[in-house]
Amino acid sequence: MTADIHPSAVIAEGAVIGDGCKIGPFCLVGSEVVLGDNVILKSHVVIDGDTHIGPKTEVFPFAVIGEIPQDLKFGGEKTRLRIGARNRIREHVTMNTGTAGGGAETRVGDDGLFMAGCHIAHDVQVGNRVIVVNSTAVAGHCVIEDDVIIGGLCGVHQWVRIGQGAIIGALSMVTKDVVPHGLVQGPRAVLDGLNLVGLKRKGVDRADITALRAAFQMLRDGEGTFQVRAQRLAEESESDYVQQMVGFILGDTDRNFLTPG
Repeated sequence: MTADIHPSAVIAEGAVIGDGCKIGPFCLVGSEVVLGDNVILKSHVVIDGDTHIGPKTEVFPFAVIGEIPQDLKFGGEKTRLRIGARNRIREHVTMNTGTAGGGAETRVGDDGLFMAGCHIAHDVQVGNRVIVVNSTAVAGHCVIEDDVIIGGLCGVHQWVRIGQGAIIGALSMVTKDVVPHGLVQGPRAVLDGLNLVGLKRKGVDRADITALRAAFQMLRDGEGTFQVRAQRLAEESESDYVQQMVGFILGDTDRNFLTPG
């Protein structure tokens, strides 16, 4: 093994430490933990529970990863946390394992940035390239799809889904589902438009952006209920991006939607 482990770190028997890992002073690694190659634990990091962390992920001081859920229904059942590759998990971040009632697994994708003090609760499913800014709390059972940005000091209510490419402004309390590529802002989280900056940075074709803008206008001003408008778009639009949006709206959910104001 080529890992570099500081003498003050505590590595429990049974832990699996990949090649090239660096484990700094006063870290604690539990017996069921698996660290992929080249994982870095800076110092004073706690990794516990049935937790796997993918290669080249970097965890900063005082993060606590893989502890039991903050759920009063949790009875000590066997659950797990799976974190992908190349994530940056900053100071004081907490990520909990799952619960039996939520599939028993919390999952984080690849290439994410989790800024200081944010919380990823039990059974949350986080996609790839997600950014969660300082002191934001994502409650249990949420789904955060790829390329989402959640601003600082936000709260995301349990069971909420945030669609791919959406952006949530700082200080927002999100209590309903957010459509893909949506722009949400305000203290009580209003769907205020599309994440046009994100779409342009991604290099989305102008025709698809135009189709999304027309779809958003239909969802805002069209006849019938929000679901009826989405169904009409599903039947009429040829844009893959619009179809992604309406598929999200027409999919299974435990929450209502933030609708265009």
